[in-house]
Amino acid sequence: LRRGELPRGVRYLVCADPPGPRIGNGGSTLHVLRCLEEQYGDQWSSFTVLLIHSGGCSQRLPNASALGKIFTALPFGDPVYQMLELKLAMYIDFPRHMKPGVLITCSDDIELYSTGVTETITFDKPGFTALAHPSDLAVGTTHGVFVLDPSSFSGKGGLEYVSCYRFLHKPDMETMQQSGAVCVRGDCPQLSSSGNHGNSGMASECVYTDSVFYIDHSTAKQLLMFYKQMGTLCCEIDAYGDFLQALGPGATPDYTKNTSNVSKEDSGLVEVRQQLYSLLQGTALNVIVLNNSQFYHIGTAQEYLFHFTAESKLRFELDLQPVAFSIFPDTAKTLDQLSIIQSVLEPGCVIGPGSVIEYSRIGPEVSVGKGSIVSGSYINFNVDVPSNCFLSSVSVKINGRVEYVTMVFSVGDDLKKSVKLLSDIHSLQFFGTSLPECLELWSIEASDQLFSSEDTRLGLWTARIFPVCSTLSESVRMSLNMLHSVQHMSAFKLSSFQLLSVEEMLTYKDVEDMLKFRKQIYDEICLQRQKEKS
Repeated sequence: LRRGELPRGVRYLVCADPPGPRIGNGGSTLHVLRCLEEQYGDQWSSFTVLLIHSGGCSQRLPNASALGKIFTALPFGDPVYQMLELKLAMYIDFPRHMKPGVLITCSDDIELYSTGVTETITFDKPGFTALAHPSDLAVGTTHGVFVLDPSSFSGKGGLEYVSCYRFLHKPDMETMQQSGAVCVRGDCPQLSSSGNHGNSGMASECVYTDSVFYIDHSTAKQLLMFYKQMGTLCCEIDAYGDFLQALGPGATPDYTKNTSNVSKEDSGLVEVRQQLYSLLQGTALNVIVLNNSQFYHIGTAQEYLFHFTAESKLRFELDLQPVAFSIFPDTAKTLDQLSIIQSVLEPGCVIGPGSVIEYSRIGPEVSVGKGSIVSGSYINFNVDVPSNCFLSSVSVKINGRVEYVTMVFSVGDDLKKSVKLLSDIHSLQFFGTSLPECLELWSIEASDQLFSSEDTRLGLWTARIFPVCSTLSESVRMSLNMLHSVQHMSAFKLSSFQLLSVEEMLTYKDVEDMLKFRKQIYDEICLQRQKEKS
C-alpha cells in the first residue's frame, strides 16, 4: 500500500487464525466473519467482501511458507506483481455485480476466462454461488466437482447459470461417472488438464470443477451464528469439502464420516461436519459455468516450475517473463526457460534451464543446475547448486537476535510425509537418500529429540537438521555443504551447530528482516534503472 501497488479505495483487513489447533480454511472463514463483525459492527451487512486464504504452512511449496502464498511473486510486472495483485485484477469486475456477501478464494489458483460482451458474472442469488470450469477427469479427482442439473444446462455459450444437484469433493473416477458428473463436449479446446495439452476438436469427456465461491450476507450471518454457538473450534474444517458437500438437493451426509483427506484425526470433526450439514442442508448451490475458462493451480514446486519456466499456457496467457524486475548481466545467455524475479545476478554466474530465482543475490562464481528453485538467498562464494534443488533462506529471531537458516531439499522431496515411529524413518528420503544415512554423514543422532513436533509426526518438515548461522550467505553455504555431503557420501559434521526444523523456522521467522533484504534488492534495482535512464 505504501508503494502504491494496491488500490487505495479499499479496506484491507488481515486476520490471523486464533491460537491453538489448526482449524482449516473453513474454520478460518468462520473466524474472519467474526472479525468483520467485531471490526465493523452492523456496517458489514452492506459490504462486498473478498476473502483470500493466504495459504497455510505450504509444505508443497516451502518458499511461500514464511510470508504466505498470497505474496508469491509472479514473473511479470515492473516492479513485480504478487499473487494478491493478480487476484484483485482477475476479480475486478465482480463487486459491481455482487450483492452484499463474501467471495471466498484460495491464494494458489488462477482463473482466466472470457465471456461474451453482453455476458456478466453476477453474484446476486441467495445461498451459495460457485464458478465452474471444464476440466479433464484427472483434474476432477483432486478438486471439487459439480453434478449439474441437465435440464438447466446446455454446455454452449461462454457463460451459463445452472443449478447444481450435488457437489463431490475430490471424487474418484467411478464416483464421477456414477453420479452423472461427466459431460461430453463436442469441441473443447479449453479444457483445464493436468498435462495442459487440450485435445481440441475431439469429443471428450469433462467434469466441471470448482474455484471461487460466493455466499450472500444472510448465509454468512447464519454461519457466523453457528460459529458463535460452537465456542471454540478444535478441528480442521474445509471450506470446500465441508460447506459445499452439504448443498444441493442430492446432498447426503455420508461425507461427514469420511476422514481420509484430513491431516489429523480430529476430536469432534465428524460431529462438527454433521452440525454444518444440518445447518446448510437445503441451501441453494448455484453454479456459474464458464465454458471458456481455464483454472491453474500453483500450489506445488512442480506446478510452480512448470508454469513459470516451461512452455505453459499460463505463461503465454499472462505473458510471464524470463527476467522480471532484476539486474541480469547482458553477458548471460538469456535462456527462455528461466524465471528470474526481483534478483541481482552478477556477471559470470550461470543459471540452468527450467530454474526459478526469486529475491536473491547470486555472485559471479555460482552455477545453478536445471529445474532448481532459489529463494531469498545470498550466494557470494564459488559453488555449484545441483539440479532439482530447492533452496530457500529464512531470517529467524532467537533470543532477540536475528540469525539465518536455509532449508535445502530436492524439488521432489515429500515434506508432507511423516511416520509415527523412529524405527520407520528410513522411509523418509532426502534428495534420494534415506534420512538415517544422511544423519550418519552429518554426525547427528537419530532420536525423538531430533524432531520438533510434539504429536510424534516424524518427517522432513519436523526434522531438526538445518544449521543456524549469523549471516545469510554463511547459512546458504552450510546448507549446501550438507547437500554436498549427501550427494558425494562424504561426512560433514553438523553436531556443533544449533539446528532447526522447517516447522521451527516458521515459528521463529523474522518477517521484518526478510522484507528488509527484499527492499535492499528493490532499491538497488531502482537505482540501476535510474542510472540506465540518465
